[in-house]
Formats: sequence, C-alpha cells, structure tokens
Amino acid sequence: MNSMNIIVIGGGAAGFFTAINAAQLNKNTTVTLLEKSSKLLSKVRISGGGRCNVTNACFDNSVLVKNYPRGEKELHNVFSRFNTKDTIEWFKQRGVELKTETDGRMFPITDSSQTIINCLMDEAKLAGVNIKLNVDIKEIKKSTTDFMLTSSDGSNFYCDKLIIAAGGNANSTAYEWIKKLGHTIIKPVPSLFTFNIPNNNITQLMGISSPWAKVKIKQAKLEIEGPLLITHWGMSGPAILKASAWGARTLSDTNYDFTINISWLPKFTDEKLKIEFVTFKEELATKLIVSTYPFELPKRLWEYFTEKAGINKNMRWADLSKKIVIALINIMLNDEYVVKGKTTFKEEFVTCGGIHLKEIDFKTMQSKVIPNLFFVGEILNIDGVTGGFNFQNAWSTGWVAAQALS
Repeated sequence: MNSMNIIVIGGGAAGFFTAINAAQLNKNTTVTLLEKSSKLLSKVRISGGGRCNVTNACFDNSVLVKNYPRGEKELHNVFSRFNTKDTIEWFKQRGVELKTETDGRMFPITDSSQTIINCLMDEAKLAGVNIKLNVDIKEIKKSTTDFMLTSSDGSNFYCDKLIIAAGGNANSTAYEWIKKLGHTIIKPVPSLFTFNIPNNNITQLMGISSPWAKVKIKQAKLEIEGPLLITHWGMSGPAILKASAWGARTLSDTNYDFTINISWLPKFTDEKLKIEFVTFKEELATKLIVSTYPFELPKRLWEYFTEKAGINKNMRWADLSKKIVIALINIMLNDEYVVKGKTTFKEEFVTCGGIHLKEIDFKTMQSKVIPNLFFVGEILNIDGVTGGFNFQNAWSTGWVAAQALS
C-alpha cells in the first residue's frame, strides 16, 4: 500500500481528536498536526474553570442538536455517527472517567483539565502523530495530487489530505487564506459573552446569583431562562450566556447597545404575585418587609428590590400600599436594564460564523468545493450554548472526518 500523508491544521480539541483517530484508523499513514502558537489544547486547559467541561449528559440526539444556535440541522447527521455516549466511552477506554453535575455538564472525575490534556497528548504520541508548533499557515495551494501549505516563515508542507481545525476567530481577516481556496465565510461575530451594564446599582450586588430568571431581549426577539449571575461589570451566568449565543448576530448589529428585561420570578404572573403580597400583608403584618423575604431569592437581591421600590427599612408588611405592590411586581417580573457593551474572555471566546455549512458534506466533513479538504470544529459556522456542547461538536466532527479518511 502507498503511504498516505495527512496534515491537520490546529492544535485544539477538534484538531487533536481528528489527528489521533485518523492515525489510529490508518496505520499506513503519516499524520502531522500543525499549531500556529506555542500552546496546545489551550481551550481545553481553561474550560470549566480549569476542570474541562468535556461534554453534556444529553443522550437524545434530537434534544442535543437544540443546543446549537448554528448547525442544528447538520449535526443531526454527525451525532448519528458519534455522540455523547461515544465521547464518554472513548475517554473511558483510555482510562478517563467522566462525572455528571446537576446541570448536565460532564467533567473528568479528577476535576482537572490536565487529565484530558494528558489523555490526548498520550494518545497522539502512541498513534505516532507528528506535532509541530509555531507553524502559522498563510497560504494553501491545491494541485491535482496534493496540497502545498506555506507558513509565515516560508516553509512548505505537503499532504494528500488536509483537515482544517483552526478554531473560530472574531477577526474576519483570519479567514483570508481559506477564502482564497474558494470557500464562503459567514462573517464571524462573538458568541457566549457577558453583558456590560455600566453606572447601575445592580453591579453593587456582584457575586450574587439568582437560581432561575427569565431574560427577554426585544431587539433579538429572545426569551431565555436559567441561572443568572450579577458581576461587577453587569450580568453573566447561563441565562445571559445562552441569550448571547442565540442573539449573537442581532446583538452584534446593535453594536451591543440594547435593553434587557428580567423576570426574577418567571413562575409567577402579575396576578399570582399580587395575591402573594396580599397574603404576606395579612400573615406577616408585624414583620419588616426588608428582612422578610418569602421568595427563593438571595437576601441581598430582595433588599435591592425593596430599596428600588421605595420601601424604607422600618416599613412592615401591614403598611404595604397598592402603589408599592405595583412597583415591586414591576421590578420582580419586568426589571429593565440598558446594556452597553460586552465582555468576552479571549481564551474562552466562541465564534458565530465561519465556513458556510452548505459547502460541507456532513457525512464525511469533506469540502464540496475541494476534494480531500476537510473542516472540523468551530472553524465551521457551528456553535453551541455553554455546557460542554462546543467540545461535543469538536469530538463528533473530528471523529466523522477521521472515519472518512480511512
């Protein structure tokens, strides 16, 4: 048999997973992984606060795909070949056990991303993957038989089959070398970012979280529910991050200047909450309103609501007026904040945009434009909400591409 030469561009999760499986499935093959920086698996290292959120315990593919604002339709095909169960089993066979947390996120039982890094590095070494750092590819030329890759220092690399796993990038110019190949790039914009709410007293509650809130963004026609975290710059937490993902392109169009409405008690209607307050007025008549918080809310958040509604510290429930009831209900069910700007953590950024999905065959991850060229991971116009879904996209697309190479 003639030896096949495979090159993978990108030393992240998708690149490593593709390279490892391609080398293991194709014994008579040379697999080389090129990384433009001096660091490998950087997102794996910092994911989940350094614990690595490997995947999510969502085992129904039809439900799993609903966690991808972009790529839902295409991932149906991909997940039918390699899904969450397969990810768990792949790592288990290599001595890495995963555990599930209450919100569905899955981590190594060691609670250390180094466990995942060690596993991938060891597997790459065992499979014979050649890893080259500080190789920044600037140009790719395709002949009838192979690809020629030229790096920033003028070095050339040749391969029969090429996999691009270069990750997402919020800078459009980073895709120029791919556009020159004839592929269409959907304009990249950030996804999974937090909201900046400057000059607002709510930021004084930094570190306080609401167990469940509903976030509405009229400009994006969005309603998202989930835990919400107040920060010193504004708001974060799963509800905000999910809203940023689903509204990524619309919010970019507003230049991150928009209004959000928050229901801190989404299970309540105006009428139901009004009845609750009438009951409190009778049953808690002698109690101070500010120090008696009958809802499942943090104490400091309740105090903030009462202050915002004009309730003084000595007011008792018996003194509750209709005017204050209306004010409290409006704050708790329709609290409005003006967002001006976002905060994106550079190492953790996720991009909405990338290679146009119509140009990819998702049975193989091969380009429909250029034979023997494959794309995997976030370089595609696919991104998931927070919770391990972006890594699952990396593992699954990488596996499908590796299978196709064999």
